[in-house]
Amino acid sequence: MKSRTQASDKHAKSNLSTQLQQQWQSGGALSTALIPLAMLNGAIQKLRKRLYQNGFKSTYKAPCPVIVVGNIYVGGTGKTPVVAAICEALKNKGFTPGIISRGYGVKIGKAARVAAGASAKAELIGDEPALLAQYAPIAVHPKRALALKALLRQYPETDVIIADDGLQHLALQRDVEIVVQDERGIGNARLLPAGPLRESATKLAEVDFILTNRNHRHFHKTLSPNDSKPYHVDMRIIPSAFVNLQSYEEVEPSLWQAQHRQRSIAAVAGIGNPQRFFNSLKELHISPQKLLPFPDHYAYSAADFVHLHEDIILMTEKDAIKCRDFAYERFWFLKVRAEFSDSNFFERIEQLIK
Repeated sequence: MKSRTQASDKHAKSNLSTQLQQQWQSGGALSTALIPLAMLNGAIQKLRKRLYQNGFKSTYKAPCPVIVVGNIYVGGTGKTPVVAAICEALKNKGFTPGIISRGYGVKIGKAARVAAGASAKAELIGDEPALLAQYAPIAVHPKRALALKALLRQYPETDVIIADDGLQHLALQRDVEIVVQDERGIGNARLLPAGPLRESATKLAEVDFILTNRNHRHFHKTLSPNDSKPYHVDMRIIPSAFVNLQSYEEVEPSLWQAQHRQRSIAAVAGIGNPQRFFNSLKELHISPQKLLPFPDHYAYSAADFVHLHEDIILMTEKDAIKCRDFAYERFWFLKVRAEFSDSNFFERIEQLIK
């Protein structure tokens, strides 16, 4: 009974989130009513920024380059696949990257937590960090400097740090700033809570790269001259394989779709923008009987799936990280990778950190 009540509350929150997203995108009565709070938010942010700029609040300079991958639009825009892609590219270039993150959805405590590889637990460091730990060692703490120091103590060979999120974490100095946005752009251009922006859209003029995550399969050509800032690059999230969460069998997307054409499917997504995952399935010609959006960073339990009687439960890799302990043969996740319109994107990053 308790689990059903929790599920009901969860779906109610999801519906409220959908309504708020609509207000944030196009405006409305609720958004307009919240403008005074947004103005207060903006004033606090300006004061905070000046305190850092004038030295009243201290900042930490790392002994190696720091790349921040973040956004100004609250919620999911596709940062995690970007961080993973940058890690892989830097390793191919001879670097030894490490990752730092806040660790959303978990209580970290006073000391930073460090993890690496498939043994990383989402309940200890958060879902996105547990996923990213497969690409490079990761340390999590709300104070990014503490996370960075802990990472370097345990992995002293690390020679470049990628901060997953943290664009607004001014206490950490950075060498490269990358904003990831999607086709929602800046929405109604208002700050929280009247709009979706964590900080003013003027920030976009200050960063090194703006990556636009396209929800369709067609790139736009690179939009900026080579010497301009910010440098605009389009990206897209490409499905690479369906993976069984129990056996870890990997199947190429078109083959998986053909093999499971006659089976019923429930699609689950507990990410910042669940519709992006559902759109990806549609592009793969997969039509689930049920679409179940969950709140971002939702802590799954086996009870969340007892009412689902479909042959297959299909989810994102971020969701799968939290379901490994109770998954069985009908659980599958879609593995994805980021692809970029500029073939020189990683070379440009390398130039900046050198």
